[in-house]
Amino acid sequence: MHGVTSGVGRGAARLPSAAPATRRTSWSRYAAAGGICAAATCLAALLLPYLDRANIVMVFLLGVVLAALRLGRGPAISAAVVSVLCFDVFFVPPYLSLAVSDAQYLVTFAVMLVVGVTVAELMTRLRHQAEVAAHREARASNLFVLARELSGALTAEQVVAKSVPILSATFRASAAVLPGDVPAALPETSADAAGFDPALARLALARGAPVGIGSADRPDASALYVPLKAPMRIRGVLAIRPEDADALRDAEQRRLADTVAALVGIALERIHYVEVSQRTLLGMESERLRSSLLGALSHDIRTPLTALVALADTLSMRIAGEAPGAAGQADAIRLQARRIGQLVENLLEMARLQGGTVRLNRDWQSLEELVGSAIDSLAQTPEGRPIGTDLPTSLPLVRCDAVLVERVLANLLENAAKYTPAGSPIAVSAREADGRIVVTVADAGPGVAAGQEEAIFGKFQRGARESAIPGVGLGLAIARAIVEAHGGRIFAENRRGADDSVVGASFSFTLPVESVPPLESEASDVGPPAGALPDPAPAKAA
Repeated sequence: MHGVTSGVGRGAARLPSAAPATRRTSWSRYAAAGGICAAATCLAALLLPYLDRANIVMVFLLGVVLAALRLGRGPAISAAVVSVLCFDVFFVPPYLSLAVSDAQYLVTFAVMLVVGVTVAELMTRLRHQAEVAAHREARASNLFVLARELSGALTAEQVVAKSVPILSATFRASAAVLPGDVPAALPETSADAAGFDPALARLALARGAPVGIGSADRPDASALYVPLKAPMRIRGVLAIRPEDADALRDAEQRRLADTVAALVGIALERIHYVEVSQRTLLGMESERLRSSLLGALSHDIRTPLTALVALADTLSMRIAGEAPGAAGQADAIRLQARRIGQLVENLLEMARLQGGTVRLNRDWQSLEELVGSAIDSLAQTPEGRPIGTDLPTSLPLVRCDAVLVERVLANLLENAAKYTPAGSPIAVSAREADGRIVVTVADAGPGVAAGQEEAIFGKFQRGARESAIPGVGLGLAIARAIVEAHGGRIFAENRRGADDSVVGASFSFTLPVESVPPLESEASDVGPPAGALPDPAPAKAA
């Protein structure tokens, strides 16, 4: 995941607010309704010489409509009642009195009141629906802008920078996007500075459920923490601290918060997998180029090296009797040429293993014979060490590619010889455990550096970067590739003495144990019994 990034912002003026402001009942609105009634009364008094009293009623109804349109339900109903009273006092005889001289005016008052209240209710509903429509339009607009901005984000930092202003305007709140797929990865400083609680953000991420305002967990908090759920995993936490906490307790606002969190989470996950694919593609291209380069270089060098070794052998035989000193120099040339030839073989082997062109020629083999062959292959090297073996005769046969497993053993023995003092012993042992054969090559050298137990099996990794020891660090990498191709694993660890000090290193690899098939009946009279091991070869020392 990216480095921790967070952002906090207030509402942006260019975006409409998706949360309507809460209107509070105040006496000023009722006073305004009274003012509208007074204005309607004055206008009706001016029109009284020209209009009948039945038409004067329409002036008061107009005032009720205006009050309902601008002030809401309560002031509109009060305006309807006050309008009836004003019409009775000022326009129905006897004037300036609530008394009614004609009973038919009571019907007029009742109809006027019912019509006024009905108009007020209808206008209030109409205004509410208009506000809801505007709110939904603003919400849809904000979601559209958010989705458009997130679609163009290329980094997690851009996701935060583009989403925070939109979230702030949408919820009339301070907002923060805290990326991170584990609780420990969530930011500390930015969240504290914004007034958010990092502990609650980690709790929301760990539980995968909202925490804070309107949720079942910590509803008394000052902010809401919503996990950024993406299709594969949770990618962080969205923190919202509204100006009015009641706004986030609304079900519609909570759904909006969940929708926004999902959009941001999907954007962060898209960026994550884009980066993963880019790294994978770059790695594949690098490995392909490296393999091609190694293969081409190795093939070009292999032919002249072979000729050089042959010429050195011929020269050594010709001058052996004439110039003993020159013969030694010829032997040195032959030895160095063979070293380079072994390096070329390692490069070719690594290129073949990486290219997947090597097929295992599996057959049933005796581990004792494989170890003996590997030791024999080191008999002519100058780094000879006394090599001891501990191979129980009860070990079963292993089904493997004998040539490649011998290469693994030879590489481990050669590695032990390179990095241990002259004359120090090397031990090869094997045991059966948990359905696998574990083969170990142990030495009495300085051991493996702390933290390098896995890294030393990488390509071009050496025990010491600046060292006179020859090699380019491919032996252990080839060994790991071969062992893993057989379905096993290879690992290194330090050997400890009685005082817990390092007394050497051990390199171990495992091979799976399979059931040995029974021998054919025709061969049962002349061959060994099924599962029998061949006579062990005597241990040899390089």
